[in-house]
Amino acid sequence: MSKKILANDGISKSGIEALESAGFEVLTTNVAQEQLAKYINQENISGLLVRSATQVRKELIDSCPGLKLIGRGGVGMDNIDVEYAREKGLHVINTPASSSASVAELVFAHLFGGVRFLYDANRNMPLEGDKNFKSLKKSYGNGSELRGKTLGVLGFGRIGQATAKIALGIGMKVMYCDPNYEETELSISFFDGQITTFSLKSSSKEELLKEADFITLHVPAQKEYVIGRAEFDMMKNGVGLVNAARGGVIDEVALLDAIDRGKIAFAGLDVFESEPHPEVRILMHPKISLSPHIGAATGEAQDRIGTELAEQIIKLLN
Repeated sequence: MSKKILANDGISKSGIEALESAGFEVLTTNVAQEQLAKYINQENISGLLVRSATQVRKELIDSCPGLKLIGRGGVGMDNIDVEYAREKGLHVINTPASSSASVAELVFAHLFGGVRFLYDANRNMPLEGDKNFKSLKKSYGNGSELRGKTLGVLGFGRIGQATAKIALGIGMKVMYCDPNYEETELSISFFDGQITTFSLKSSSKEELLKEADFITLHVPAQKEYVIGRAEFDMMKNGVGLVNAARGGVIDEVALLDAIDRGKIAFAGLDVFESEPHPEVRILMHPKISLSPHIGAATGEAQDRIGTELAEQIIKLLN
């Protein structure tokens, strides 16, 4: 069997080194979607690694009989026809634990930036800071603290729990809603080896929406919106909302309306309904903090992802 692996959306140096030391050849050419089947067959690729950019659908799987494994560097596998691939005898792997901390920290980058208007100050200071310093100081001078506030976490898998740990660490109250985790014990480890454990219970979605000061989504891709107009109407006035999960779980039209009527104070978005072409109204809105789907894009997470993929590939294909 061929020992060629195509990392079409890239892989960390640590992942390449681990695979090469086990006798695999790793190609990091970024092949366009429409050329992918031809390339896989020509190069006799046995393992295809992707992130969120490359689509691995039935047609591609059917066109590449030599393919033995599909790997997703990250958590969500909605760009892969997983069940179909497994029915065809392919291994399908992902790295659910590797990027949780990175995504959780990005959520808090948006939250900290949101409560102090940094997303807007960073737009306006370069334009007006030298002329209107005092008026900018006044307009950004009524921020608030996260400490003591309630964070509502919708979806309490690995990333939701990692986000909750940061919230607890900075003195926030945490509520979560997830039918898969009725009760959860969270252990928070500190730099000196001390560990503190918190016991939490799931709340209803309605309860969470009504009580939370800030809401963060950590759910897989859905057929319907998780947050739409009805959900916005249940929230307190002045809530901060972050989505670093999947585009399409928030109704963006309803979000813009909720911001404009003061229901939502600010939103932080790392993912978008019409990604990779987010709506201009979202991109231009002065109360939305923006990042281009970089939740798992840290050196540390990519190293963990590469190493974890390599370990699984070596075990399955060697």
